[in-house]
Amino acid sequence: MAARVVNLGRQPVAPAVGRRLERAPARWHVWQGASGRDYAHHVFSLIECPPLPRATYVLVRRDAQGRCHALRVGFGRSDAPTLNLAEVRQKGAQAGANEVHVHLDAAPEAEMRLVACDLRARLFGTLAPAADL
Repeated sequence: MAARVVNLGRQPVAPAVGRRLERAPARWHVWQGASGRDYAHHVFSLIECPPLPRATYVLVRRDAQGRCHALRVGFGRSDAPTLNLAEVRQKGAQAGANEVHVHLDAAPEAEMRLVACDLRARLFGTLAPAADL
């Protein structure tokens, strides 16, 4: 079995260029992966989130004190932004999320999977993929 080395070293945090959401986000949040790499995310309420391109996301529950609690990490697979939004809203509602944090910098699906696994390993302590990865 062949192995492939992937460098997830620190990269500068910057907004994605070329892939934009229809509405500008009200704010940003940076999540750090197990590799130490920082990932900048657009922050939207679950209800007001616009249709999403293929992107990695973190479903979040923000409490009354303003602290973020990550509930789930995933990514939109569809080329249809409205289908990705429907999936995010369904999973968010099931998990009890009130925000979705969207990372747009990972373009190919393989890169989105790596970002999702890196975030999951840091946030939940496991590299094991969820059913949707």
